[in-house]
Amino acid sequence: MQRFTISLDDQLAQQFDTLIADKGYVNRSEAVRDLIRGRLGAVSLSQSLAKWCVASVSYVYDHHEHPVTARVMDLQHQHHDLVVTSLHTHLDHAHCLETVVLRGATASVQACAEQLIALRGVRHGNIHLVPLNEEDHGHHHPHTPADRHTHLKPIS
Repeated sequence: MQRFTISLDDQLAQQFDTLIADKGYVNRSEAVRDLIRGRLGAVSLSQSLAKWCVASVSYVYDHHEHPVTARVMDLQHQHHDLVVTSLHTHLDHAHCLETVVLRGATASVQACAEQLIALRGVRHGNIHLVPLNEEDHGHHHPHTPADRHTHLKPIS
């Protein structure tokens, strides 16, 4: 582990301390590490450096509007190779919050996520992308025919 020192003016340091206390960080180092990871992840996604990613896509819709329900389900089925899971939450008698986890090639995941929240009738859409690195393993698993397989891990 490497150490480095930074200097902050008093006002910025106080604002940062308030932020980390509000977010529940144990210390400044953990908060700085998360900020760096977040920024590096955003850069790798924006510059198309991350070939793979995982995404959490959340949106709200009125389930009484049957066409939107059908559109959401159709799009998820069209991208069954990317959809890992979904969570459906009833907010009230009409509105539902749905969260879908997608995993795959960054361009495909991002396109699917954007299509989901752009569907007519979907409201309050939000996409959170996390870049992933490939990690090749040379050990055998009984369920795979080859001796090599790839794991996708968050960029750390």
